[in-house]
Amino acid sequence: MHKKSTLIEIEERFNKDVARFSNLNTGQATMLDAAFNMELITDCINQIYPNLSSVLDIGCGAGNYDVKLLMQVKSNPNVHLLDLSQPMLDKAKERIDPMTTGEVKTFKGDFRTTKLEEDSYDVIIATAVLHHLRDDHDWETAFRKLHSLLKPGGSIWIFDLIQQENEILQEIIYRQRYGNFLTQLKDEDYRDQVFEYIEQEDSPRSLVYQLQLLERVGFQQVDLLHKNLCMASFVASKSTRT
Repeated sequence: MHKKSTLIEIEERFNKDVARFSNLNTGQATMLDAAFNMELITDCINQIYPNLSSVLDIGCGAGNYDVKLLMQVKSNPNVHLLDLSQPMLDKAKERIDPMTTGEVKTFKGDFRTTKLEEDSYDVIIATAVLHHLRDDHDWETAFRKLHSLLKPGGSIWIFDLIQQENEILQEIIYRQRYGNFLTQLKDEDYRDQVFEYIEQEDSPRSLVYQLQLLERVGFQQVDLLHKNLCMASFVASKSTRT
């Protein structure tokens, strides 16, 4: 197994990729059904929270999800943006500032260690970010922190890379079928490049692992939204009881 990238190495890669992550039509192209999931998640948030007042987007990139959400909501929520990459944050803030009269605030750093106010967000968006977590303790600590940041009745919306528990299924779904998708997206060299940086940077967990962990740390109403091969979107809510 390769030694995993440090946060600084991940930051440096994303600093160079702002333009690609600003495409609202494709989202992150290597993520299966990226545009579909962006539409699905933001539509659901809009309908469930008609008076949305506060959003935290961790690993916000260039702010696509927030732009898409603000195109739909009638309220003017506060939008807090967190990312390792300052160029990503700058682009996200530039795009989002004109779309809400609420506070648009940026946080540069790792959500696990960034000081954020507990019980303060209606919604947390976490897309293509949690796969950077490492061991089981890291995953549980991160999920507990995310739970603590939500208001009662708040929810976290996740879209990410997942893996299969069964090694043969992992080979079929990830290496073969997702590999074919990447090849068709560009070519075999591109497929190999994507597989290489996933191996270098990411530590995905299975969908079942994550859904069970969300419940274990206190989330309720855990729901699967969409799964296609090695990508899935899902949501979990915090109890309305304080």
